Amino acid sequence: MTAIQGLFHWVPLGLPAYVFLITVVVFFHELGHFAVARWCGVKVETFSIGFGPEIFGWFDRKGTRWKISWIPFGGYVKFLGDDNAASMPDREKIERLSVAERTQAFPNKSLLQRSAIVAAGPLANFILAVVIFSTFIFFFGYVIMPAVVGSVNPNSPAEAAGIQKGDIVRSVNGEKIVEFDRLPEIVRFSAGQELTIGLERAGKLLTVHATPRLMHVTDKLQGDANVVALGVLSDPAAKLTVVHYGPLESVGQGVQRVWLIIRDTLKTIWQMVAGYTDTSQLRGPLGMAGLAQKVAAVSFWSLIQLAAVISVSIGLINLFPIPMLDGGHLLYYAFEGVLGRPLGERAQDVGFRLGLAAVLGLVLLVTWNDLVRLNLF
Repeated sequence: MTAIQGLFHWVPLGLPAYVFLITVVVFFHELGHFAVARWCGVKVETFSIGFGPEIFGWFDRKGTRWKISWIPFGGYVKFLGDDNAASMPDREKIERLSVAERTQAFPNKSLLQRSAIVAAGPLANFILAVVIFSTFIFFFGYVIMPAVVGSVNPNSPAEAAGIQKGDIVRSVNGEKIVEFDRLPEIVRFSAGQELTIGLERAGKLLTVHATPRLMHVTDKLQGDANVVALGVLSDPAAKLTVVHYGPLESVGQGVQRVWLIIRDTLKTIWQMVAGYTDTSQLRGPLGMAGLAQKVAAVSFWSLIQLAAVISVSIGLINLFPIPMLDGGHLLYYAFEGVLGRPLGERAQDVGFRLGLAAVLGLVLLVTWNDLVRLNLF
């Protein structure tokens, strides 16, 4: 299939699915900033979903311009006193403000208020994910796939260890295994170290030792990637178990899901830095667009759950201490708290440029991954 054919195939379902994902996740992120800013008495000049030229918009009763823009790769809120969408302060503009207006300018708020406003965006993403996961668990229950081996890849660590089709994985390094999904999680973050795996075979318990290694795998949703793996797949014929929870238990399960995504994301980053896996797993806007189409083809509810996963990822990435991201602003505020004064304008400007270079570098990397995954290179 050529790129043009793929584009035409993607547009009917993929485009609305992708726009839905980005709009929901970005809207709640920016709504977090917006709500706390309003609560702290900051005037919000712009609330934008997307970047670039405006498609349409309107003013609310407090003078905020709400708008939808053409480039659907993010969004921003711009406060009074900001120089740009990245919330760099405009000192000259602040000096020209009236006394009353200065009280509404974001840079003139207390350190605690500014920190709360910045942190509210990622926090809103986490809350959105908890709400989605908790709602699904409460109404539909938690589906558990038993840890039954459905197949073993040839020449894989699992085959070398003697793992066979039909084996039930009972433990890994002493941790009890009750569902198959837990197995690849443990393996992926094992850093290629030998694992002690407890199996049940024909009613008898046995122990094997296997050392995961970097393998090329193909997933119907994620596509091709190089990950640390054993080389086993689940048994699609295994009987699923549905566990139901009450309201409070569902919220607890939702919080746990969010925590696991955060933990696994950080572990994945560490694996990449340590060289145990490569960066081919990272995907950008093109890869996300393709994934949105595949998930939407399964069901709308699956797309909602994907929005929860992406929301956690967006919230976490924005907390990285990179100038231009929310975490970069929080880093500046930490220095301000220690020094008793804001960092100098030159230091902030240099940090912003370095942060911009880091973000652009990451965008280029994930875009390249997307193009390779689409077989365009």
